[in-house]
Amino acid sequence: MVKLYWGVFILNNITTSCEYVSSNSKHVSINLEKLNSLVESIKDIKMEHWLSSSPFGLLDLPVETIINFLLVYEAIDFSFWGIPKWCIDTEYGNLDGSIALLYEILKYVKENKTTDFSTIEKDEFENILKGNIQIPLFEERFRIIKKVSQIVNDKMNDNFYKYIKKINSDYELFELIVNNFPNFKDERIYNGQTIYIYKLAQLLTSDILHIREMKENIDIDYSHLIGCADYKIPQVLRAMGILVFDDELSKLVDSQTELPINSEYEVEIRANMLTVINIINKQLDDKFDRIDINDYLFMKKKDKTLALKPYHLTRCTNY
Repeated sequence: MVKLYWGVFILNNITTSCEYVSSNSKHVSINLEKLNSLVESIKDIKMEHWLSSSPFGLLDLPVETIINFLLVYEAIDFSFWGIPKWCIDTEYGNLDGSIALLYEILKYVKENKTTDFSTIEKDEFENILKGNIQIPLFEERFRIIKKVSQIVNDKMNDNFYKYIKKINSDYELFELIVNNFPNFKDERIYNGQTIYIYKLAQLLTSDILHIREMKENIDIDYSHLIGCADYKIPQVLRAMGILVFDDELSKLVDSQTELPINSEYEVEIRANMLTVINIINKQLDDKFDRIDINDYLFMKKKDKTLALKPYHLTRCTNY
């Protein structure tokens, strides 16, 4: 008998629930003409995973260390915006946001030769993340990173990598992550319906499988992943003219007014982003996996030819 995975149900429902939002959106629409132009421009390019450049020598580490690091890092990889923005000084220059967090957590892991944060004290963790200001949602990050490490110790014999190393499919790994680590839950309610998004759980699933593919040269499957709905990719898609905000939402986003979590604005931005990725995937006849299209769009934030407007601001632990 074929085993049925709850992860398949959730991943399928990310697509269907986000398509429901796209069909009923009041403030966000998709410009299909601009989307078709993007499809034409990328159909022959080479897609690369965002970690393939090995930031700060990440890929030089043993695969076990990398995977265990990714779990704790991506569990707290959310909500960096603010005025001023949290940033750090490094030998690579001034860093902020997600890449700054990666630098600091990876530095700690290398220096202390551990990915276990279960017993770390608050003042030590605060010192790890010391920057120009205290990082937003510091208390939440501290609580989550300790809890995640404690779960690994209690349920996975102190080693997340060894616990998941026989899993090569995205739906099985995704399910394990969501079922064991409650901080990865990422759902919204829209018109009374549950909308499944799961940004960080998909990101972690994708990164683990891509790293194992690169480092261990094994066959893996991440074709069921859809994308990671954050604030940077919608910003890129808006600059491309693919995501279109109505006047009401445009004024809120461009004035950097915070959008409440689970508001129509926030849900429509994130859901339509995932619908765009799904459409691109279909138009390219599955030539690229959706999560690789996601990574391509994420890296386009560095494209100096794009006239980027402000990204939407929602304070939460999901992205």
